[in-house]
Amino acid sequence: MTPSQLAAILGEPPEPRGSWEREALYVSAVALRAADPVAAAEGLAARSRALAGVAAARVRDSGFLEIVVSTPGELVTEIEQHTGLADAPGAEPADGALPGAVPRAVPGPRSGAVPGSVPGAGAVPGAEPWPERPLTWDNPGFVLRFAHARACAVGRWARDLGVPRTGFAPEALTGRHDRAVLRVLAELPGRRSRRGAGRPGGAVGRAGFARRLALAYHDAHERAPAVPAGEEPVTPEHVARVRLARAVRAVLAEELAALGGTAPDRL
Repeated sequence: MTPSQLAAILGEPPEPRGSWEREALYVSAVALRAADPVAAAEGLAARSRALAGVAAARVRDSGFLEIVVSTPGELVTEIEQHTGLADAPGAEPADGALPGAVPRAVPGPRSGAVPGSVPGAGAVPGAEPWPERPLTWDNPGFVLRFAHARACAVGRWARDLGVPRTGFAPEALTGRHDRAVLRVLAELPGRRSRRGAGRPGGAVGRAGFARRLALAYHDAHERAPAVPAGEEPVTPEHVARVRLARAVRAVLAEELAALGGTAPDRL
């Protein structure tokens, strides 16, 4: 069950809430616009409970709707469809093939941007809004590009180690680090819906989303390996994490391009 599938009932994608460590929770305030919010929410909850993949649907006193999905990893397939990756699920995109990607990192000009600031604020015209250097964790330009490069590396390692791209099992993404990445990715359908409705949210919101996704992916990359080590056999978990890395790669490339930056395949 994905946000877009829930949007078919709710009229708009729900928003993720919480850490998702214990339950993958979405919320919707759409019923609050009705004359009787609680009754409207109860009706939406009943329709949601009838869907495969919905573990629970709860209505708060105000008419606020909470929906828990049983397999949050299904979101990866939806992300692939929206980023064009679903067109060739068995092929690894070549270096630089995704929007905003470049084969190798080129040190960004010293634009004067302050880490954590709005991209482009105070930047030299024509310069990268978030410079790649310094290569420190308090520089968001480095954090985003390094996350993209790491996700690209996973694709290369998976290809070399024979991790198949087919046989994706979304239920294998149950680890807390996997779910933390999914939790941030789950914001994307709502963000795209708002942009389509003429409510883009501005560079600050977009940059904040990209940075949170990058940080969540760094944690997952370091603590939840996507490829087997040594003589370890390939498992469904590895296959699923490679697909998750591919989705992260595509989204970060898209977000960096929208922010006026480049997405290196290597650092």
